[in-house]
This record gives sequence, C-alpha cells and structure tokens, in this order.
Amino acid sequence: VQLKTRSKMFCGCATQAGAEPNTQICPVCLGYPGTLPALNRETVRLGAMAGMLLDCEIARVSKFDRKSYFYPDVAKNYQITQYPFPICLGGHLDVTEGGRTRRIGITRIHLEEDVAKSTHHANFSGVDFNRCGVPLMELVTEPELATPAEALAFLQALRQLLVYADVGECNLELGNMRCDANISLRPAGQKRLGTKIEIKNLNTFKGVQAALEYEIGRQAAVLDGGGRISQQTRRWDSDAGVTEPMRSKEDAHDYRYFPDPDLLPVVLAAEQIEAWRAALPERPAARRQRMMAEYGIPEYDAGVLAAERPVADFFEAVARGCGNGKAASNWTMTEVLRLLAEGGRTLDTCALTAAALAELITLVGNGTVNQPTAKALLAEIFEQGGGAAERIAARGLAQVGDRAAIADWVRQTLEAHPGPVADFRAGKQAAAGFLVGQVMKRSHGKADPRLVGQEVARQLAGSGD
Repeated sequence: VQLKTRSKMFCGCATQAGAEPNTQICPVCLGYPGTLPALNRETVRLGAMAGMLLDCEIARVSKFDRKSYFYPDVAKNYQITQYPFPICLGGHLDVTEGGRTRRIGITRIHLEEDVAKSTHHANFSGVDFNRCGVPLMELVTEPELATPAEALAFLQALRQLLVYADVGECNLELGNMRCDANISLRPAGQKRLGTKIEIKNLNTFKGVQAALEYEIGRQAAVLDGGGRISQQTRRWDSDAGVTEPMRSKEDAHDYRYFPDPDLLPVVLAAEQIEAWRAALPERPAARRQRMMAEYGIPEYDAGVLAAERPVADFFEAVARGCGNGKAASNWTMTEVLRLLAEGGRTLDTCALTAAALAELITLVGNGTVNQPTAKALLAEIFEQGGGAAERIAARGLAQVGDRAAIADWVRQTLEAHPGPVADFRAGKQAAAGFLVGQVMKRSHGKADPRLVGQEVARQLAGSGD
C-alpha cells in the first residue's frame, strides 16, 4: 500500500501520479554514489497508524535493511526495506464473507521503498523511476484465509480501513495498492501447509479472486494426477485468465538482507505512540454500530453511510442539523448519493453542504415545502450552492396546505378528466394515482400531496360537492 505522503521515503522528490516519466527523480532515489537517504517522518507515523487500526504491536525500535537483487527497476541494486525488525508485529482484521465473520491474523507490517516501473515493448523495455523511492507499507497475513472470496473480502475491508484513516488512497488503477497472493493446497485434515505458490501482477480485487480460483484448480489437477507442486512465483495473465511461471521462488537468504548502514534505527517514545493512537479515527465497524444506536437507522443504512468516511461525516452533520436521523439517512442515501453517482462527483466537488441539506429536510418536515419540490431544489443546490429557504421565498414555492384551495383544484381536475373518474368508479384503483398527479400539476407542485390524496379519495367517493 502506498502511503499518503507528498514526498518520497528517503528524498524530497514528489510522489504525484501521472507525471512524465523520469521527471520526479534525484540522485538519492537513483542511488548515485555519495548520496545519503533521509527518512521521511510521515511514513513512520502512517505505518504506525495502520498498525494501530489493525491492533498490531507498535515496535519501540525498528530498523531498515538492504534487500539485494539485480534488476533494471532498482538503480542501487538493493531496495531499502525492513526485515527482522519491522514497525508493526501481530494484529488482526475481522472479515465478513458469506454471512460469517472470521478474524484473520496479521504477521507483520513493514515499511519499504517502491521500485521503478518497467514497461515492456516489442523490441525494447523502458524504466520509469518516478515510482522509485515512493513510500510503501507491506502487510503480511497469517496463512488463515480459506477461500478466494474471503481473500477478496479481506482486501476490501483493509482498503476501507486505510482510506478511512487517510493512511493511503488505495487506488488500484493508479497502482498505489497492490497484492501478491501466496496459495497452497493440502488434504482435508492435514495440519501441515502445502507447497506455496506466489502470484504476482494482481492489480484488481476481482483479479485476486480470479487468479486464486484458477490456481486452486491448477494445483488440484497436478496433485490429483500424482504430481508435486514446486515452490515458484507465477504471474496472472488477466486476458488469458491463467497464471504463468515467472521464476523459482526465492527465500530470504537469496536477497542477502543486511542492516542499512546509512539509516539509524527508528526509536519511538511511548508518548509519541499514544499521541498517534489518540488521533485514530473511529473504525468503520464501530461507527456503524454507533450510528444505528444514535440515529435510529437500520443496519443496512448504517452500512452504506459508514462505508466511506466523507459520506459518514456528511450524514452525521446533516442528522445533527435537522434532528431527524432517519430523514437524513433517506435523503443522503437516495438523493445525494444518486446525484454524486450521476455526475461522477464527490462531496468535495459539489456545492451542496450538510447545513443546506439539513435546512431542506427541516422545511419538508414542518410542511413548508413538499417532497417533489424539495427534490427539485436539492438538484439546484447540489450544482449552485446556497440554501432552500431563500429559493422558496423568492419563487413562491411554499407548500399549500389550505384545504379549500386543494378541494377546488381537485374539483377542477375531476371535471377535466371524466374518463379516469369513470375508470376509478368501475374498479380501476390506479386511476386515482393519475388524478393525484394531475392535481399536483394543476397546483404547480405546491399542494400538500397527503392532503391531495385525501381530497381526491373523498370526492371520488361522491362527497365532493
């Protein structure tokens, strides 16, 4: 997972995605002789925050190592990482899949720098070093995930947690969240794990699930045929839907890890760790439960609203402003999320504020404006900003609740549409809905729909004179 920093892990180069190749580089991230790395402190804070969210033990002392290998994407011929002394140890993440929740253990979280991006063409390959030195945290799970669907659910839950805490953007399309999956099969009842295969090139959640499902079938066919699985690294070909061998799987000694002599150990004071812990956001699962209890909304609503932190913050501000949690939930889920999806927008890029929506909900609740008019006003406010009250006053949009005026509109409507009136009295109940709509049209949307429905029913029953 790429950590959300403005500069790289050991130098001041930018981490912004989409820049021209090899424009965000310097002698440090290219490993020129005589240069020295300087640790970005923000990477340590973000790594520790991630560990706290996953109930890891935060190491008071962690160290950086050099992982040696020779490949074009590593200019120094080594990658700075953490091996025997990572920043986080242990921990867990609760994952729900198929109606069942299981606790998946975390082995470790360590910090490391990213390598360059290689692009292979027909007759040559190119290397973009913009990514080289970008700060990463690598999380290793215990071998406890049992199915591809559970692996997918784990990744989705992890992404939600890290985005919630602003640890990383976790945008798979930009490559700032990636996954290597280790998988092995064993006979039912056997405790010892089988020989593992590592699958690389997994850059989508669905790709992880598909690759694991394919690999289960491939390994099962080999074992059922009396063959043996050799430890190796394979790549996922999403177009062909198969895994392909890359190389035999390396062990730790193949990388010749040793302490980086240019970087001092990271020593964290207990007070610093506790200060970071106090700044942790509320976890999504805990927030769902609190929102259900505090605002009286059902579990489904709380799950949708708490899924993304900006939406959850917006909803809670609306609910506090209007004093009606269920109405705030309905408007946010059905109207606001619809407008965001239709326009490809976010709450940061639209003009609607929580205060404006709370005002609109209050005006609907006290009968100042009806629901259809309020929905039309919301679409305007979403694009233009401002509030509802001034629009209602300036354009005479206040709801009409005068029963005499409504009775007059209903009488005029029934006289103008004798056909639907006859249909209703012949047993076609749907005709009443048509007539209510015509009354609302005659009132230019101002009539109270509830009173209109009552009056239409009264006059259709023959007591309209």
